[in-house]
Amino acid sequence: MTGKENSHTLDQQGAECHRAQLLELHDAVRQCRKCPLSETRTYAVPGEGNLSARVMFVGEGPGAQEDSEGKPFVGAAGRLLGELLSSIGLTRGDVFITNVVKCRPPGNRDPLDEEIARCLPYLRKQVLLMKPLLLCTLGKHALRTLVDSNLSISAVHGKLFTKGNYRFFAMYHPAAALYQQKLKETLAGDFITLRKHLEDNELLLPPVHQQ
Repeated sequence: MTGKENSHTLDQQGAECHRAQLLELHDAVRQCRKCPLSETRTYAVPGEGNLSARVMFVGEGPGAQEDSEGKPFVGAAGRLLGELLSSIGLTRGDVFITNVVKCRPPGNRDPLDEEIARCLPYLRKQVLLMKPLLLCTLGKHALRTLVDSNLSISAVHGKLFTKGNYRFFAMYHPAAALYQQKLKETLAGDFITLRKHLEDNELLLPPVHQQ
């Protein structure tokens, strides 16, 4: 076996190992009882998409429909997200989609700081195992949790940030744009900017689909 073939085999073995660890992690999320959100949820929502994705989208938390199905972004906001991805030539299967908290806050209220703190290790482990080249934050909670607690989404949407070993791209949450045409147009424009960044950094390569 040549050195190149051996390297490819090791990379493949590493990817398979990370995939197995991610699936184990997602099972742990579904069984998690670390905070009171577990007492009111129907299903925990670890995330969904390509486990080898170069791009990860991170929202706030599951809504009512996500809670009932155990999948992220399957309600009205999810349909808009799908349309926005399609507008730049991507599908949900090309990316990975998750949230800061994996269980629905009652009444769709904002997640509490303690709930975020208890759940954040799951997201951190997902990022560590997947090693996405770009994390897209959807809404203020993802932005402030992952990048900087002092940032305002209205001031920094459509911009790139680097923190540690990771790059972030800030966007409004699709739910915020559902009933505001101007905000929907802003979000659509930010997706076009996202596409440009992906092309400039050669991240829009043929994806490897994994279910």
